[in-house]
Amino acid sequence: MPGDHRVNERIRVDTVRLIDNEGNQRGVVPTREALSLARSLDLDLVEIAPTAQPPVCRIMDYGKFKFDEAQKAKESRRKTQHVGVKEMKYRPKIGPGDFDTKTRLVEKFLNEGHKVKITIMFRGRESAHPELGKKILDRIVEKLADTAKVESAAKLDGRNMIMVLGPEKKAKPKVESSKEVPKEEVVPSVSVEVTQEEG
Repeated sequence: MPGDHRVNERIRVDTVRLIDNEGNQRGVVPTREALSLARSLDLDLVEIAPTAQPPVCRIMDYGKFKFDEAQKAKESRRKTQHVGVKEMKYRPKIGPGDFDTKTRLVEKFLNEGHKVKITIMFRGRESAHPELGKKILDRIVEKLADTAKVESAAKLDGRNMIMVLGPEKKAKPKVESSKEVPKEEVVPSVSVEVTQEEG
């Protein structure tokens, strides 16, 4: 972790194996000499292998090193992001606008690597028609075919119907879709034939 290194005066040993700011091995030198060399370059002496005999120290800009370490740690945390389970609730009589908005959000969660629990909430007599909920779940799966895979099939749970979607690992980056645009542009040219019928 960043900040675990001993730096400058905190290095208490008499001699260190020194690597200079260019990455060259300087061999074993007295710690005081290594420190004054670092100071003359306006840099820090950082212990990078404390368990070695003698410890290995490197001359570097410790502030920048800490920043880089923090960035690396952040990046690896992002890669191993703990997969959360988000929940999105729908109603059997949901309108098209609401359906699209909620489904876009589900897609966003999936693209971020989360699982999404889809809940269809039945009220009153609606629960007598589970097929309405199933229809909505099927529409969601169809709409998100490229981004989602069904991890847990639709099942009734009291007054709700629940399904869990997970991110589809094979999802292609959206950039590729831009290559397909020319194909769509070809379609309107077919309508030219229609205009010729008017003569």
